[in-house]
Amino acid sequence: MKKGIHPEYAVARVTCACGNSFETRSTKAEIILDICGACHPFYTGSEKVVDTTGRIEKFNKKFGKQK
Repeated sequence: MKKGIHPEYAVARVTCACGNSFETRSTKAEIILDICGACHPFYTGSEKVVDTTGRIEKFNKKFGKQK
């Protein structure tokens, strides 16, 4: 490898929106995630809907069952 052209590779702190955090190595000092392995429905086995803009309500209003 050529010297002086590669970014510095150091310990980075990864933080999730659920509060989980861990350390890894990266070229960035801090990484912020929305969903990680501790809160992702595939890994936890529980269903968690992430809806920040009201898309689910809009869909249900437009295509939901009529009473």
